[in-house]
Amino acid sequence: MEPKIGIIVCGLSDDRQFVTNTYVQAVRYSGGIPLILPLVRSDHMLSQYISLCDGFLFCGGNDITPLLFGQEPKNGNGKTNITLDLFQIRLMRQILKTKKPVFAICRGMQVYNVACGGTIYQDISQQPGKHLDHMQQSYARSEVSHRISVTPDSQLRAYIGRHLFVNSYHHQTIDAPGKGLSVCARASDNTIEALEMPSHPFAIGVQWHPECMYRKSAEMRALFKEFVLHAAHTP
Repeated sequence: MEPKIGIIVCGLSDDRQFVTNTYVQAVRYSGGIPLILPLVRSDHMLSQYISLCDGFLFCGGNDITPLLFGQEPKNGNGKTNITLDLFQIRLMRQILKTKKPVFAICRGMQVYNVACGGTIYQDISQQPGKHLDHMQQSYARSEVSHRISVTPDSQLRAYIGRHLFVNSYHHQTIDAPGKGLSVCARASDNTIEALEMPSHPFAIGVQWHPECMYRKSAEMRALFKEFVLHAAHTP
């Protein structure tokens, strides 16, 4: 049977919870069964989510409440929802203990980092040095924006190669990586573009949006397929 992939809700809008369709499609076309996991305020339900699913996809979305990584709001910080933040961080921590596969995208990577005790630049303007514009203005989200370099001997390198052009839709960036996390890709301006946990079979976070590039990029398809393949072999 195909592995069940829990897609954690992207965000809230009025009285609705939502997941963008490209995440669902990328999981489906990679051989997984996409299951959308809504926000709940119940530790028992989180345990049920973890038992039900073989792998977990954390999606993009709005900013994380700065208090959750030890800061107060600074200029450039965007919209936040602390209820969603706490739900995702708590769920991430519990999933990581199980060693089940985790794939974290954009905000998802930042949730991953905060869950492991890392910090975030609330706006890229706070990051030292000159930086690229990481919020591209292209017509289609599948178009590429800038180049990344992948760290030798990393898990990610084995899946997508040494260099890659990626899209870019974020204004916050990783500052200090969390405990147990390794930086496995950077942009030319030294922005951290990917994190992984070497002690984990598959726990990778990327700052770009591979789900939007899925149809055009063989590397993005390979990345999703590796994620789903690891989920298929979850004990």
